[in-house]
Amino acid sequence: MKYRIEKDTMGEINVPHDALWGAQTQRALENFKISGIKFAFPFGRSFIEALGVIKFAAAASNQKLKLLDSRKAKAIKTASKEVLLGKHDGQFPLDVFQTGSGTSTNMNANEVIANLATKKARIKINANDHVNMSQSSNDVIPTAICISALLDTQRLLLPSLEGLIKVIDKKALSLKGQVKTGRTHLMDAMPIDFSQELSGWSAQLKAVEKSIVSASKEMAYLPQGGTAIGTGVNAHKDFGKIFAAEVSKLTKLNVKTSTNYFKSLSAQDSAVQLSSSVKNLSLVLTKISNDLRWMNSGPLTGLGEIELEALQPGSSIMPGKVNPVIPEAVAMACADVIGNDVTVSIGSQSGNFQLNVMLPVIAYNLLKSISLMSNSMPLLANKAIKTFKVNKKNIEESIGMNPILVTALNREIGYERAAYIAKKAYKEKRSIVDVAHEETGLPLKKLKVLLNPVKLTKGGL
Repeated sequence: MKYRIEKDTMGEINVPHDALWGAQTQRALENFKISGIKFAFPFGRSFIEALGVIKFAAAASNQKLKLLDSRKAKAIKTASKEVLLGKHDGQFPLDVFQTGSGTSTNMNANEVIANLATKKARIKINANDHVNMSQSSNDVIPTAICISALLDTQRLLLPSLEGLIKVIDKKALSLKGQVKTGRTHLMDAMPIDFSQELSGWSAQLKAVEKSIVSASKEMAYLPQGGTAIGTGVNAHKDFGKIFAAEVSKLTKLNVKTSTNYFKSLSAQDSAVQLSSSVKNLSLVLTKISNDLRWMNSGPLTGLGEIELEALQPGSSIMPGKVNPVIPEAVAMACADVIGNDVTVSIGSQSGNFQLNVMLPVIAYNLLKSISLMSNSMPLLANKAIKTFKVNKKNIEESIGMNPILVTALNREIGYERAAYIAKKAYKEKRSIVDVAHEETGLPLKKLKVLLNPVKLTKGGL
């Protein structure tokens, strides 16, 4: 491999000849060989995009404040646009596990953009003095967390969530009037309409959606302008406001400058809030996935209430076996999200004095969680919920034999007598209507009305 010599404040270092990065990136590349996980892949593309947005908006702001001449500003903006569009993702080779401030990745962006801008403008653009003007890694990286999380939430997470809710609501409508046995403690309980069961899923998801939107609003307050420790040293007093306006114009995100830079640099409370909301989403998806798995269990010895779409052979040794692969895959993704949230929470504790020093791992895990949930929900919607079929015969047979229907007779004959009838019906494997008629003398016609499963799903007396 051919090399060129680059210099920084620590001296000279060999950098691959064709690399757009410089000395500081190269040092970090050699220092941090931990995971091989890079921001540009597989979950951090939006983080690199956010860095491009930041450098573009900073150059535009510095130009407006007459701190950067128009020729240099134009070159930096052009180079930054290429970075945010993903044209140079291969030039971001650094490991996520690096210096806690993310300085290495900020300098990676500064060096790449400086080299690109120098070539375009044919004048020397300096990574620190020009690309990083009015900025510090200490406010750039937290700002990149905010912007990247907002981009992925708006473009990926919320549309996927809304799509899943629509599929569930449509499926519920199509199953209205289809009554099945409800279950508590995994044991038979009173009847429930399929549409009622699915409405519970939908309501859970809608509540989580509100939480995600609320957390996103907190992420919209950008730390940029606080520079090193929150005082804004080396930045114009209006830089933060102008910068936020430039970001809003460029991304269509409704962002504002932080109301307190000291909080925004030292704490990651808003990232924790969003991560927690995404974790809560994973818990809801786990519940839905497990409900689907249980209802699909069988086909002979399980509940056998529904039949999920057969997508692939389920066993390498048992011919004909088909497994609920989509709910299983989604449940695993959800488990990973729970772990990611723990990492974000631990990372948030590392706001020592004026700076959090676990910013890269917070960014990585938050964006990973958003990506996992965004990709899981369309699968669950389109390959499980939309396509499952109800086994009406199994449901109707089991609901007629359900001894818990006797609950509807409590007001007529009392709890103890009703319990006796339920146990007898279960022991003799007879319908509850026949045993109740035999034991109480109540007319069959009245019993059929009182114990009608459809009626019982509507509640009331």
